[in-house]
Amino acid sequence: MENQIFDKLKSVKLLVMDVDGTLTDGKVYYSKDGEELKAFCIRDGMGIELLHNYGIGTCIITTETSQIVTARASKLRIDHVILGSKNKLKDLEELCNELNITLEEVAYIGDDINDISAIEKVGFSACPSDAIKYVREKVDYICSNKGGNGAVREFIELLLISQGKEIVFQIK
Repeated sequence: MENQIFDKLKSVKLLVMDVDGTLTDGKVYYSKDGEELKAFCIRDGMGIELLHNYGIGTCIITTETSQIVTARASKLRIDHVILGSKNKLKDLEELCNELNITLEEVAYIGDDINDISAIEKVGFSACPSDAIKYVREKVDYICSNKGGNGAVREFIELLLISQGKEIVFQIK
């Protein structure tokens, strides 16, 4: 089983991530003034930096149109950000065409029903341990960590190890 996982991940050129429930714990906090807040895992962010060090592309696709997501994506230097997606697979196919890569060269991590169409078509898929049952039944890999609590980092480390890359941070 481990060899199958490693073989599928060897050709990945782009990591696509959902936000709510994947990069966050899926909770939304509101201040008394109605300001929306979300918590992101710093370790996931360091994992994304590791991907950048090795030239692996990063993308966020979310149904949300939140400035919080835009700010986090900017801070992490996410290569491609697709907000307000009504059809994640269609948006991902368009991005792959732009980048001249195939869906087989994409790894995807998501947690809910709006991620399933993309999960079923990419080269390798994963979900946080607390993803909904229907997603857990479809993915290639279920992380031991929950969304917003290191699931993305865990997936990134698996991807890097499978490609023979060291998990070492280098300032560029």
